[in-house]
Amino acid sequence: MSIPRRTLLTGPTAGAAAVVVGGGGSAAAAGGPGAGGTPLLQRTPSRIGVPGVAGLHLQFGADPATEMTVSWISPQSVRRPRVRLGSPDGGSGRVVDAETRTYRDGLSQREVYVHHARITGLRPDTAYLYSAGHDGAAQETGSFTTAPRGRAAFTFTSFGDQGTPNLRRTLKWPTKDTPPPLGPFPLYTSTQGGTEASGDIVAAVERVGPLFNLVNGDLCYAGVAGAIGEDRVATWADWFIGNSRSARLRPWMPCVGNGETEKGNGPLGLTGYQTYFSLPGAATAAEPETRGLWYAFTVGAVRFVSLANDDVAIVDSGDLYLRGYSGGAQRRWLERELKAARADRGIDWIVVFMHHPMISSHRSGGSDLGVRQEWGPLFDAYGVDLVLCGHEHYYERSLPVRGALPNDARTPIPVSTATDVADTGKGTVHMIIGGGGNFATTQDDLFEEPKGRVVVEVSKEPEGRHRKPVYLTEDAPWRAVQDRVHPHGFAAFDVDPGTRGSGRTRMHVTYYTFDGPYGELTPVDTFVLERPRADARP
Repeated sequence: MSIPRRTLLTGPTAGAAAVVVGGGGSAAAAGGPGAGGTPLLQRTPSRIGVPGVAGLHLQFGADPATEMTVSWISPQSVRRPRVRLGSPDGGSGRVVDAETRTYRDGLSQREVYVHHARITGLRPDTAYLYSAGHDGAAQETGSFTTAPRGRAAFTFTSFGDQGTPNLRRTLKWPTKDTPPPLGPFPLYTSTQGGTEASGDIVAAVERVGPLFNLVNGDLCYAGVAGAIGEDRVATWADWFIGNSRSARLRPWMPCVGNGETEKGNGPLGLTGYQTYFSLPGAATAAEPETRGLWYAFTVGAVRFVSLANDDVAIVDSGDLYLRGYSGGAQRRWLERELKAARADRGIDWIVVFMHHPMISSHRSGGSDLGVRQEWGPLFDAYGVDLVLCGHEHYYERSLPVRGALPNDARTPIPVSTATDVADTGKGTVHMIIGGGGNFATTQDDLFEEPKGRVVVEVSKEPEGRHRKPVYLTEDAPWRAVQDRVHPHGFAAFDVDPGTRGSGRTRMHVTYYTFDGPYGELTPVDTFVLERPRADARP
């Protein structure tokens, strides 16, 4: 099967990436005369005893067209962390000092240092090269392309529930009398449920070459690693270092999932997550405890909203039970954001990404009534177009829905039955994209008939690690498409702004599965979202 609508790393981003991959290549490779001598491409060995630049990753600033943050991690303090900015056309530009944030992990007592260089004053839709480093360390290079200003075509990707493929946990034999199958050698497994797909998906995303990638929660499962006595700090490091093959070239924008909560790391268990990322609006957050847990940014004519829905979800599935921690502050913020976005004639699309789903056909997991009650009415009232989730480890999408049945499950009501084209001006499409790499895939544990389960309450006290959930089974008129075959995958979204004369804008969506270390792609599901352009309103 051919891959539609795709080429591999073409355009200005690919040119920048070619320089990085090529190491210290020629001036011609760098895109301009004399560029081979630029400090961006010079590399000297690190001094012994000085940590290198590890886990290089990007995040959009408050205005993705003109701001980018370059971040990296180190296991000890460093001197003068900084980023040098340049361009593929040659030469190097200004130096931007990085701010260092730290936290001490509550289990291992290891201190982590994360360096964030916030770059402002960039040009929209422009490719840049950069190098990141600190005194005594070899510089690491990367590239990025800023977001376009105003209505423009671009591509983004999305998935959740990744984990890491690194093997750090020693397997134990069943009994002392059972001989090891490989002799006296130890076997190792992932500390948090990752698989080889957790690494292969990075190459797969690079095959598409999006402007940015959304990660729908449960990033590395450091909280899970800690619960089984493994090193949470190492788990985070594995995730950033492995994903840096892509995240140093394009922002990976996260939302927080239950797997990010870590006992002993702040009152919400989220100090690690908040330290590793520098997200839009986080610096101006009124409450330090919730800094960066919800945020929004605009690319082209699309407003993206990241939510922390452990705040409203009923299910207890993290290292801490967090329901209600914001006291309604996140819901009030969300309503302000959605209202402003829908009133803005420059914003056509509203895309929400969060962890726990509002729709699910999983027999053992399911949807969450708390999310439906708290946020479903806001999605309806302000015409949210698309909601991207993880949590359940398979792929599914809904028909466009608007409103809810007056039953105990608050079942969403579909507004059409077509599965090839969805008019999101009439209803919201929900997608579960939770096959980012976790081994506990559930594509073979779905209702055959159109049904689902909904968490409606939990026991008051934990039974073991978590409170026991109570479910209702519902008919699922909202169900559109499921992938019952492939354990892992991600979705790519091509935004077509259309023209004012046409009055319509579209997103062409492809859900891919992938295979092997080169990320070979196979399309599984393709469809189109469309809606009226905001500037076509009377």
